[in-house]
Amino acid sequence: MSMKRSTLDLWVGIFVAAGLGALLFLAFKVGSMGNFDARSTYTIKAEFENIGGLKVRAPVKSAGVVVGRVAEIHFNSETYEAEVQLNIDKRYQFPKDSSASIMTSGLLGEQYVALEAGGDDKMLADGESLKITQGAVVLENLIGQFLYNKADEGASGGDGTAAK
Repeated sequence: MSMKRSTLDLWVGIFVAAGLGALLFLAFKVGSMGNFDARSTYTIKAEFENIGGLKVRAPVKSAGVVVGRVAEIHFNSETYEAEVQLNIDKRYQFPKDSSASIMTSGLLGEQYVALEAGGDDKMLADGESLKITQGAVVLENLIGQFLYNKADEGASGGDGTAAK
């Protein structure tokens, strides 16, 4: 009886250890997904009025495909804007007149940088800056603007004439 029990315990232990090993492997695999080697990337910079909740290592996407990662975020005290450094995979080249905007995955998902390719013949080189950027849409600002417009509509009577 005890021999059978210890064999069963051994197999359960092996199974649990294998399960934990598989979980660890998956955790490391997911953690390094889309991780580009520093030698296989080039850096471009972009300045945004507002980056919202953008974080370092956030994806940079073009047409929904991850083409890079956010490397650094700094505050530029001269322009009072956020300076974002993007590491782009060397396989993907973008025209000089490309634009960058900060988007949100879903309604309340993570934020990412969306690159929209321009039509210029010359491509962005390492260290160059994007000229056309659009900051993050802040939900609180939209709600405030909506409420302000509704209050303004109510004060004017709804048809554009002043209420008497």
